[in-house]
Amino acid sequence: MAVKEVLLLGNPRLYEISAPIVKEEIECIKTVVQDLHDTLLDFRNRYGAGRAIAAPQIGVAKRLLYMHIEKSSVFINPVIDLKSPEMMAVWDDCMSFPELLVRVNRHQRCRIRYRDLDWNEQSMTIEGDLSELLQHEYDHLDGILAVSKAIDQFSFALKSQKALWP
Repeated sequence: MAVKEVLLLGNPRLYEISAPIVKEEIECIKTVVQDLHDTLLDFRNRYGAGRAIAAPQIGVAKRLLYMHIEKSSVFINPVIDLKSPEMMAVWDDCMSFPELLVRVNRHQRCRIRYRDLDWNEQSMTIEGDLSELLQHEYDHLDGILAVSKAIDQFSFALKSQKALWP
């Protein structure tokens, strides 16, 4: 359990598709969850941002997401199976490119199915900021980064310049 190095934009490992987790791996996964927690909180302390992280961002090519807002949530083998037709444009940030913002379109609402750390099946319907957040993290599991989903060539900004953009 430790703070891990976050893989940065350009690292080819970020573009790999992650493997599903099998029940027999759950004890090993608990260690990865602690690493994700430690890494997320360290990032938050350094950058003042960070609500969730995907295992591939610390070099673990497994289908695992960790979110810590008011409490910790672990998503094992998540699947987004329903997406609203309504979209929203958002400035997306990422721990893998901490100084860059990318304007992307995300679904306003979605449903995510997953297993928890006790291997129980769970489902959650989310909207707004949480919907955007989990869609972003879910993309990491398939090797997709927000830079690949930019709305257009003007959809990139340094965080220090965001105030100049609509």
